[in-house]
Amino acid sequence: MSEAVPESRSTAPILEMRGIVKTFPGVRALDGVGFHCARGEVHALVGENGAGKSTLIKILSGVYQADSGSILLEGSAVAFNHPVESLAAGISVIYQEFSLLPDRTVADNIFLGREPVRRGIMDRARMRRETREALALFGSGHGIEPGSLVSELGIAQQQMVEIAKAVSLEARVVVMDEPTAALDENECAVLFSIIERLKQRGTAVVYITHRMREVTRLADTVTVLKDGKVAAEFDHLPEPSRIINAMVGRALADFYPPAAAPEEIGDPVLTVRGGGNDRLFDIDFDLRAGEITSFAGIQGAGRTAVALALFGRDPFTRGTVTLAGKEVRFKRPREAIRAGLTLVPGDRKAEGLFLMQPVIDNGMVSARAFAGMLGSHKGSAALTTAGMEALFDQLDVRAADYDQEIQLLSGGNQQKVVVARWLSLAPKVLIFIEPTRGVDVNAKAGIYDLMRELARGGAAIMMVSSDLPEVLGASDRILVMREGRIVAEHHRGVSEATIMADATGHLEVAA
Repeated sequence: MSEAVPESRSTAPILEMRGIVKTFPGVRALDGVGFHCARGEVHALVGENGAGKSTLIKILSGVYQADSGSILLEGSAVAFNHPVESLAAGISVIYQEFSLLPDRTVADNIFLGREPVRRGIMDRARMRRETREALALFGSGHGIEPGSLVSELGIAQQQMVEIAKAVSLEARVVVMDEPTAALDENECAVLFSIIERLKQRGTAVVYITHRMREVTRLADTVTVLKDGKVAAEFDHLPEPSRIINAMVGRALADFYPPAAAPEEIGDPVLTVRGGGNDRLFDIDFDLRAGEITSFAGIQGAGRTAVALALFGRDPFTRGTVTLAGKEVRFKRPREAIRAGLTLVPGDRKAEGLFLMQPVIDNGMVSARAFAGMLGSHKGSAALTTAGMEALFDQLDVRAADYDQEIQLLSGGNQQKVVVARWLSLAPKVLIFIEPTRGVDVNAKAGIYDLMRELARGGAAIMMVSSDLPEVLGASDRILVMREGRIVAEHHRGVSEATIMADATGHLEVAA
């Protein structure tokens, strides 16, 4: 990173938060927290789940009000009692959990609450035109039209709509909370170029992430939160190890467990030969006991489609699938689960949680449902409440009480509960789709360790992930997909460049 300060970047802060204190019943979420961000600067706000990042941003956006402390915008004190007031002041927040209306169009969502009017009638032509202009920031090929219903879009596409909405507001301060969690490598690159454009025009960007390579790629300054307090502040970009140590007191190199030794990898548990449907073609692969196999590729390559085909959500219509030596053809997920195959979904909020139910009930739902179906629970680790609580402890689920509603937990802790739910069935094959989406660095390590432990216990693990360092660090074997086909196979130690060359169909260029 250059030492020179861009002309659009000013050392005078456009945003300051000073001495922010916020207490909830029995918990002091923030204890004198503050940070500042200048025009044309990317300020990274990092910390474990529960460190206070989300609470701080909700105070900035007017969702919560601080017990004490102050917010200054361009040197003047401000106070927001509602998100509309924060937005009117030029602060746009993109939350990790999408705020889109699923049954409205993309254009309706981007212009929600500020619809243009012409001759007393909503100017839909202008909405469509300006929506296309905002989406053009992502280049071509994203498949989003102004008239598309949000409910018809994938997670990555919905994230693009959220970003386009914020960018279209021309805010002075843009806050991004884990914006790449659902994006593939190419989409991340587009997002990074958009952030560079925002910097060049003088917009301040507050960037919340758990991914250290994004901090090193984007950040000018960094604030680390831990247990509701400021653990470290950097007015420049430090070595990642310093940030990691401030967050968790642990070196980054320790997060990925060692690869499986050859003698730890057993025979195939699941085999696919000639698998196909309307999105997949000539799919051949094995999932072996003791091995973690990852599926890599750009968005739309077919990674998730393979997982859903195995799980009976969108089954193979061609080819054969063999599980534990027996040919199977699952037409619905219930059949796959009964046979010993489980899937941890990538969108926990829409597919994995009962938000108004207690944490413990969310964890126990699968064990309760399938214990009776299976007749016996075949080695379940968590058929009892005590067993599930032990799994929660192993995954470091942070909750004031396991009887509280799960919607009150942070996104990362919600994800860990979903993982625990399926682990309770002690399956033969576990499919993880984006297993650490929205999960902090320390919790990621726990999930990787648990995946490795399950593999050592004889399970076959399949992982679908858009986080390339995760694919490279946590896998034993990597299958790369492109246009619905498996185009390459690699083992741990392969380079990011090689994976991306296979995923995009471009020849790898030597550095």
